[in-house]
Amino acid sequence: MTTSENDRGGARHDFLQAHGWGDARVIPFPGDASTRSYFRLDDGARQAILMDAPAARETASCPPGASVEERLQLGYTATARLAGNNIAAFAGIAEALTQRGFSAPRIEAADLDAGLAIIEDLGDGLFARLIPDAAHEGILYAAAIDALAALYRSSFPDTVHWREGGRWDVLEYDDTALIAESELFLDWYAAQRAGVTVSDDMRDHWRGLWRDALAQSRTAEPGLVLRDFHAENLIWLPEREGLARVGLLDFQDALFGHPAYDVVSLLEDLRRDVSPGLHQALKDRFVEKARLTDTKGFEAAYSILGAQRNMKIYGFCVRTAVRDGKPKYLPLLPRMSAHLNRDLAHPALADVRTFVERYVPGALEAQP
Repeated sequence: MTTSENDRGGARHDFLQAHGWGDARVIPFPGDASTRSYFRLDDGARQAILMDAPAARETASCPPGASVEERLQLGYTATARLAGNNIAAFAGIAEALTQRGFSAPRIEAADLDAGLAIIEDLGDGLFARLIPDAAHEGILYAAAIDALAALYRSSFPDTVHWREGGRWDVLEYDDTALIAESELFLDWYAAQRAGVTVSDDMRDHWRGLWRDALAQSRTAEPGLVLRDFHAENLIWLPEREGLARVGLLDFQDALFGHPAYDVVSLLEDLRRDVSPGLHQALKDRFVEKARLTDTKGFEAAYSILGAQRNMKIYGFCVRTAVRDGKPKYLPLLPRMSAHLNRDLAHPALADVRTFVERYVPGALEAQP
């Protein structure tokens, strides 16, 4: 164990002692693709989750009012407007969600500077685990769509707070962030896996194509977008009522953007196939429940943001393998290829598709 890991272990121990969990069993969860770690706490009478989010392991987040140039200098986290390991973001957004009746984990205690929090344990009922043996896919996904529609209809402040002084500014999911995410495709899939030399001219062309496409996606008023809304971040809570039956995880990166983004996250999942017969019905259900009137505009935004998200995930899968030594996502690339092909069939993305077919032709038939 490294000195840094020893230090984190000591910090966790002291934090738990200070908040009445010093005698609890501390059971680690399997690691994911983030630099955060989670532990289940069990003292026999109570259960909770310990979140360990060391801020030093991430580049700086985006200050409000930062220019594009300033964001680029700060690094990818600021450019893409990610929260990174910021407990204030998680706690503030969780508080805002629970105040509006959503089932985000309640925060029992937090040390914002240390990057530690004790949060409500919502259980093990992840949608991805329950479907199909223990729960009906259509019922769970319909509940998730209803929660997204209610999220869109809810009003959220630009700045969220946690009760002990934490403050976090929720920013816009702007073109700079969306294009930076799409460039993971160029930097990792194209350059590292397909062996393409990405020139400055190619990159400028790519950015221009995405600016044009994204201009056609502004077909609804923005709402709170959680950005990682899928079956492994949703917990089924059947003992609760209404939208509270859908437990929410991993929302600290939330921004204000087009509501189609989270619908794409749910239906074009990296890790599992959603039954084909559900796709259109669930999109239609969202449009109805969210009270959107421009159905054609929603479909355009869905395809554009779907392509953008899938380009990001292409790059994420390769980056996680090459940089982080975690190749487990590479076998999932064919699923993303199927999603991407459907999205790129929309007329608004014709030029993006032509670019991919010219410079990275194998991407549309991606292999593990």
